[in-house]
Amino acid sequence: MIGRRAFISLLGGTAAAWPLAARAQQPAMPVIGLLSGSSPGAIPHLLAAFDRGLADNGFINGRDVAIDYHWADGRFDRLPAMAAELVRRQVALIVTLGPPAGLAAKAATTTIPIVFHNGGDVVKMGLVASLARPAGNATGVNLFTQAVEAKKLDLLSKLVSTATRFAFLLNPNNPAAEEKANEIRDAARALDRQLDVVGAGTEAEIDTAFATLTDRRIGALVIMADQYFDDTRRAQLVALAARHAIPTIYGQHEYALDGGLISYGTNLAETYRRVGDYAGRILKGAKPDDLPVQRPTKFEFFINLKTAKSLGLNIPDNLLTLADEVIE
Repeated sequence: MIGRRAFISLLGGTAAAWPLAARAQQPAMPVIGLLSGSSPGAIPHLLAAFDRGLADNGFINGRDVAIDYHWADGRFDRLPAMAAELVRRQVALIVTLGPPAGLAAKAATTTIPIVFHNGGDVVKMGLVASLARPAGNATGVNLFTQAVEAKKLDLLSKLVSTATRFAFLLNPNNPAAEEKANEIRDAARALDRQLDVVGAGTEAEIDTAFATLTDRRIGALVIMADQYFDDTRRAQLVALAARHAIPTIYGQHEYALDGGLISYGTNLAETYRRVGDYAGRILKGAKPDDLPVQRPTKFEFFINLKTAKSLGLNIPDNLLTLADEVIE
């Protein structure tokens, strides 16, 4: 027989073990590795949109899923090591923001699912076999749409009709840079506009680029839609355009809200939500190959009237009619 004291001790030990056993039976919280070439400071609203997409599938950030953030802060050379670290951690899936991050993740793993937010041609980059059937471990949202840069040049030329010399500022570190440059060169020839293409991939190079544009007497400027520009250097670009009094069109409406003249591009909050939605679907068991790559179908045109007045520009009525929002 077991003595009373021994029985109580045994009972207590068994009761203490129950919570441990229960915890051992609970599935581990999945971990998403988020890999980005930029920094988080400028995009909290976009990360919130990503979280909403996860929540639509029943995953609340911090409760049902953990996110391991890796930010390269503009140093794209750090991305391969960061991607390799996420693979070593055996995360449930990798979310990539921007072309360099997507390429780094794809090179690091062929088995861990990847959901990308990418502005380049993802088929030419080798991230997917096709948009309809990705045929691998990656899918996501592709912002690469033909003629967007051409449309921006067309809108700007309608606004600054007297300008004869335009410029296109691109980030040479973006894998899509050359293709976008060729696109806008073709558009400039069709519009009979002279176009200078200028590259800048760092803060200092952007300063130098604007000085060069001023020396060349550039009449108007198109800023390439680029993650580094949009997430990290937006304030600098808007400030330099104002300082040098160069009418400028940007790729996202956040520029116009921050004082930029005009913008034309996709609603990034919606595309980030879609990325979160795909991540949630994959966590629930969907395979990337069964999720076609999505592309935006709606583009937003914003005009900042205050900035136009400071530049001495009158916005034509036909452009005001086209605008989704006019900021006064």
